[in-house]
Amino acid sequence: MTVEVDRFRRECYRRGAELAGLLGDWTAGPGPLYRKLADALARAAEEGALRAGERLPAERELATALAVSRATVVGAYDELRARDVVERRQGSGTRVRRGRRPPRSDGRVRGGQAGRIFQRLIDGPGPLISLACAAEGGAGEVADALDEVAAHDIGALLGTHGYYPRGLPALREAIAEYHSARGLPTHPDEVLVTTGAHQALVLVAEVYLRRSATVVVESPSWPACLDVFRAQGAELVPVPLDGEGIDPRPLAAALAEHEPALLYVMPTYHNPTGLMTSEARRRRVVELAAKWDVPVLEDNAYAGRALAPDAVDLPPLAAYAPPEAEVVTVESLGKAVWGGLRVGWVRAPVELIERCARRKALADLGTPVIDQAVAARLVPRMGEISRRRAVDQRERFALLERLLRERLPEWTWRRPDGGSSLWVALPGESADVFAQLALRHGVEVIPGSAMDPTGAHDNHLRIPFTHPPEVLAEVVDRLARAWTELRRHGPRDVPRLHPIV
Repeated sequence: MTVEVDRFRRECYRRGAELAGLLGDWTAGPGPLYRKLADALARAAEEGALRAGERLPAERELATALAVSRATVVGAYDELRARDVVERRQGSGTRVRRGRRPPRSDGRVRGGQAGRIFQRLIDGPGPLISLACAAEGGAGEVADALDEVAAHDIGALLGTHGYYPRGLPALREAIAEYHSARGLPTHPDEVLVTTGAHQALVLVAEVYLRRSATVVVESPSWPACLDVFRAQGAELVPVPLDGEGIDPRPLAAALAEHEPALLYVMPTYHNPTGLMTSEARRRRVVELAAKWDVPVLEDNAYAGRALAPDAVDLPPLAAYAPPEAEVVTVESLGKAVWGGLRVGWVRAPVELIERCARRKALADLGTPVIDQAVAARLVPRMGEISRRRAVDQRERFALLERLLRERLPEWTWRRPDGGSSLWVALPGESADVFAQLALRHGVEVIPGSAMDPTGAHDNHLRIPFTHPPEVLAEVVDRLARAWTELRRHGPRDVPRLHPIV
């Protein structure tokens, strides 16, 4: 009975948290909270994000998720009934009225947990400081490479048709040399250039996954990546991390029990924890995958983002794989050089590259060739670019740690090996609730529930240190004010959530 009650409470809380994420920055602007909440819910119904007949969370559920009083939600629901947006039926709760004309398009970004992150990129900057995107400006070398392409390459490029679905030959050669130098011998035929690492994940998922397939993933992981697999109809089986990477015992059990179509890991500066999977663990992961005949998809989007001055990235998992293992490596220039180039790649066996290339050709006929020519001149310099940029990275990281220790000494985290953010634990509080209070103080944070559906990290936040120092100082100041409000005034009745197994 206790398990069923816990399951019910957890589901109720989840519904409120999902709706809270859908509403976004609903507290902005003048007016009483109940009216702003009513406006946000009415807008969601008008745009189709809330469907006709859909049941809204109970007042207490939504109040808990939004960190407001129950009276605020009651007032908002009353306002919506007066506007004829919702109706209340005995025993059926509050529902969006049927008979409302569905919109042609709501204009908002879909995509599961990652949707609100991508929506923030579309909405653009504003008074709200968003911590949804852990990316920084481009390296100065990009301008140099552009000049070199204009001076030496543009004439030859214009003399071609410009379509390279597998990628510009010069870039594929540069990527092959880059991997070979890092301990993973690679031929250009084993490389496919993509429009960023995200497209690479999509193409690989399309090749491997069929509806109702299973993908074993790390827990936590990044929601935009998980949504790629969900979009293919896959079911996700989460496996926890320890201090060396994905935990081999539950991994072995998951591979044996579920016979997954794919194992997805981020071994080099895992997002969001910043963990570097150890060499011994890399060997163990590929051995287990080979034993159970499960292909491995490794996402090394944060390669080159070490924090320690003397740190050296380990070779990709594929470098440790036995001959019978199948390992697909995804990487990009997004984090190391500049996301604006939108150049990523897949390194895999030739047969898989051919399958991905056919899908790439159908998607866009090839990544823009000028961008590829610039990337071809940048890939050989990635080591020096990473070393130079690491100086600023370490300074911002040290500043964020110092500010958090000074202003929020109760918060804890494991020092990351690399990457772009801290994975912070809040003592005894729901990060979903805190995220709502942080919005009212002008900061958008991504709570742990978006990155781990098991509930094991519901008290975690990801805080990037990619912003300039003055912005980081303002971020911590706003977070500290939101934390003080939460600790002094509640709510305290957030259900403590535990995974149901």
